[in-house]
Amino acid sequence: MGRKLLEQKQRIDTERLYAPREALELLKSLEGAKFDESFEAHVNLNVDPRRADQMVRGTLMLPNGTGKTRRVAVFAVGDKAREAEEAGADVVGADDLAARIRDENFMEFDVAVATPDQMSVVGRLGQVLGPRGLMPNPKSGTVTMDVGRAVEDIKKGKIEYRVDRYGIIHSIFGKKSFDLDSLVTNYFALREELQRVRPAPVKGRYFKSITLTTTMGPSVKVDPSVEKE
Repeated sequence: MGRKLLEQKQRIDTERLYAPREALELLKSLEGAKFDESFEAHVNLNVDPRRADQMVRGTLMLPNGTGKTRRVAVFAVGDKAREAEEAGADVVGADDLAARIRDENFMEFDVAVATPDQMSVVGRLGQVLGPRGLMPNPKSGTVTMDVGRAVEDIKKGKIEYRVDRYGIIHSIFGKKSFDLDSLVTNYFALREELQRVRPAPVKGRYFKSITLTTTMGPSVKVDPSVEKE
């Protein structure tokens, strides 16, 4: 462990549950990396992801974006391909794009979007895109005829969240360069969204724990019961 990280950890009370604003302010105040670090939330939910009725998954447009420009690949042809290009897609194609991914290991994109008619093409890339979490999916809005809107939303900061096999949501919700109010607003937008999609079968406490951190920084435990400022 580096000296800087050790010094940062000494400023954090590991036995405490911090208020969200206090935790974010503390993390912002720590001397960090030379690049603009991302803020991450790790939310442990009282769900069983093995049960279909307890799968927590969806998308969210963060009020202040993520601060990260995401590269978008779109599988579409004809007018829909032109629509995607005009909306700012980084790469657009169909069979030719699939061939680049399959034969040339082309992976220079963060999100893949497809029109429904292209899913037969995309489906053949399941073993490549699936493990990387890049398969287009109707539930996340990435299988759609409205490809222009999908590309624009992703570029503006729309995020996808999905509980992992341990019941944890991992999500980026801003950058260290953001002002404190923007980070606080984004954090509560994420928490509110996860509360909104709480599975009906879940009884008792839903938020087991919430931890905030930066890309290279220490983690801070946040009081999961705080719903708003």
